[in-house]
Amino acid sequence: MIAIWKYQKIPFLFFSFSCILYLGFAYSITRIETTKLLLLYLALFAFAYKIIKTSGFNFKLLVLFSIVFRVLLLFAIPNLSQDFYRFIWDGRLILEGFNPYLYTPDSFIKNGVFPIVQAQELYNGMGSLSSSHYSNYPPLNQLCFVIANLFPGQSILNSVIGLRLVIIAADIGTLYFGKKLLERLKLPASRIFWYILNPFIIIELTGNLHFEGVMIFFLIVALYLLHSRKWQWAAVILACSISVKLIPLMLLPLFFWWFTSTSNQLKGRTKKLGLLKLILFYTITIATTLLLFLPFFSMEFVTNYSKTVGLWFGNFEFNASVYYLLRTIGYAITGYNEIAIIGKILPLISVVIILGFSFLRQNNSMSKLTTSMLLALTSYLFLSTTVHPWYIATLVILSIFTNYKFPLVWSLVIVLSYLAYSNSTYSENLWVIALEYAIIGSYFIWEVFIKKRPLVS
Repeated sequence: MIAIWKYQKIPFLFFSFSCILYLGFAYSITRIETTKLLLLYLALFAFAYKIIKTSGFNFKLLVLFSIVFRVLLLFAIPNLSQDFYRFIWDGRLILEGFNPYLYTPDSFIKNGVFPIVQAQELYNGMGSLSSSHYSNYPPLNQLCFVIANLFPGQSILNSVIGLRLVIIAADIGTLYFGKKLLERLKLPASRIFWYILNPFIIIELTGNLHFEGVMIFFLIVALYLLHSRKWQWAAVILACSISVKLIPLMLLPLFFWWFTSTSNQLKGRTKKLGLLKLILFYTITIATTLLLFLPFFSMEFVTNYSKTVGLWFGNFEFNASVYYLLRTIGYAITGYNEIAIIGKILPLISVVIILGFSFLRQNNSMSKLTTSMLLALTSYLFLSTTVHPWYIATLVILSIFTNYKFPLVWSLVIVLSYLAYSNSTYSENLWVIALEYAIIGSYFIWEVFIKKRPLVS
């Protein structure tokens, strides 16, 4: 330890400053204190950059820093998101024998029924938007909620600690398998720290308890297994990723060339074998996903779940880019918010783009596959009506397997979206949103279309 201190004084100095800032961020600010939030966030990014650069990419030291930063947040109630109240509600509801997909919190509380411990407190915390809708969290996400509520004690803080431990464990798993995949690709293992030490990842996942971290863990394990030629297990683990968050479901077409390209120019049995493997891969993935949903299945579940998921495309809007431009044009032409129409068209465009990356681009190597995943998901988010900050976590992890850095830039500037909470009505300042997307859009265009970074080898 003395030797480490002797040669790593500068990284330890930035580490110490960062610890103080993380404690301040977690325990002393609210999302309405936007100036303080912005300053702390920018300082943490600056220190993270200096830690990585001045450490000489000392792997063990950076792992230690990564874990300590997360442990510092262990006892903090999330201050930038209220979603965790619904997570705890769903987990406790399952433990009481209720199907969370069949009941809204409103259906209990407004009828004077309190089915779980601290029902009223959790109901008040989650807000009216969440309480009026059925749960939209897939089954393995629900399992995480259940595990968190098994943590000793029945206070909200105890459940928060349980949720946080699950996410920290997932991040450690991502660190392990992300490093192994980078090594298999003959890329610097140190790249993983642009994800693990990224203040955006630490704050949004560990701090605010968003389960994109668990979904990402399963996705990275699936990619590692796929590259290791264990494609059957990769399909099972990919299904687990989908069963935490549905986003990886849209990536399935991108695997087409992975199984068919090596036999693409061949005839007969070999080519048919590639197509057979592709079909089996999809079959295992879909079957495993359906199997995980099976404990909750009923026709009422199908109706409620599809309706709830559909709301994200036709009712909700936050921190959008292309959609806000089209909405403005719609207002100018009709005088109304045309989200019902635009919200149906944009997903169709996203599907066309994803299919283009799937069939027009030969994703027959891990570098090409991860690059296509990155660009496909980026296109989807640019076209989405709702882009909460934690949505871009998947872009950040995929970027470390490519030469693209725009997700890292986005992870910095997306904090501007929190300025919406600086007023009592939580209304967005469109000039601020325009600034955010002007920065990320400019960097994206320069990096993808002008500079045209080559694929990693």
